[in-house]
Amino acid sequence: MDWIRLTQIRCYGFTGFLPEEQVLGQWFEVDLAMQMSVRSAGLSDRIEDTLDYRDVISRVQTLVKTSRFSLVERLAEAIATSILEEAQVQEVRVQLHKLHAPIPDFNGKITIDITRRRVLPAPNWQL
Repeated sequence: MDWIRLTQIRCYGFTGFLPEEQVLGQWFEVDLAMQMSVRSAGLSDRIEDTLDYRDVISRVQTLVKTSRFSLVERLAEAIATSILEEAQVQEVRVQLHKLHAPIPDFNGKITIDITRRRVLPAPNWQL
């Protein structure tokens, strides 16, 4: 299986536990790794045979900009669920970076790193 990676999708959003985070907002950055076959697109050279990166980036940006979750873990889960709605994507890894967390004397970033796989329906053994 192949991977498509989109990195440094930067957006301003309003997810955070503190009230001021949901009012003032802050910068987030998202890195995605999506497992899917790119063989058809590699052979055909047609965008219809692959995932349109513009749609994925737009979907992530919209989620970050419009969501009002308390926890970044919830936002990461929402992004993963949204990406798995794409029929071609079998697995997605979401790295959600909170770039400037309002924590005294902390200059780093907080990263939530989750991997989710498409759940296949149980087989129907009835004849």
